[in-house]
Amino acid sequence: MNAQTLAILEWVAAGLGLVNIALLVRRSVWNYPVGIAMVALYVFVFWEQRLYAESGLQVFFILAQAWGWWMWQRVGGEGDRVPVRWLDGMSRAVWVVGTAAVSLNLGWVMHRFTDAALPYIDTAIAGVSVSAQILLAFRRVENWVLWIAIDAVAIPLYLNRGLHATAVLYAGMLVMSVLGLREWIAAAKAPAVEPQDRAHAA
Repeated sequence: MNAQTLAILEWVAAGLGLVNIALLVRRSVWNYPVGIAMVALYVFVFWEQRLYAESGLQVFFILAQAWGWWMWQRVGGEGDRVPVRWLDGMSRAVWVVGTAAVSLNLGWVMHRFTDAALPYIDTAIAGVSVSAQILLAFRRVENWVLWIAIDAVAIPLYLNRGLHATAVLYAGMLVMSVLGLREWIAAAKAPAVEPQDRAHAA
């Protein structure tokens, strides 16, 4: 892929990413189709920059966002803002330990068997992103804490790899993730009807 084509794909993906995060802050189910389009483009962008873990992560994101779209539609439909809540303390600890273990082991594999650039940082972003995406599908507030951490680490990584549009995207996402965390914390305080409750009421 030539540099001009790669730059165009990166800017289009970055634009879709800003739309995606704005819809997420509003708890809109429409974040998912926009997100799927964004990550499909990033499969190619990251592969060309030898960020293999993140390129593979985008394939996971396509599947995870399709699943999340289905999950959110069950709860909020097309027009509603979905309800959200926190993890309990034990679940939070399990997520932290599991995410750290997966990220470190994948980093060792990438370092040992590939020519990946910055393998441990690459896989840390990938591992934490997987956890954040799953928690997002389950509508847990902690997903925003993870996205904030991801954005803070990803910005210098993408600048290092010459992905300036993506670095700008992640800077914008960092700000919007802080807003998203604030909005979801407020939303979590409001009473919410979980999917199983709706099923029982039907």
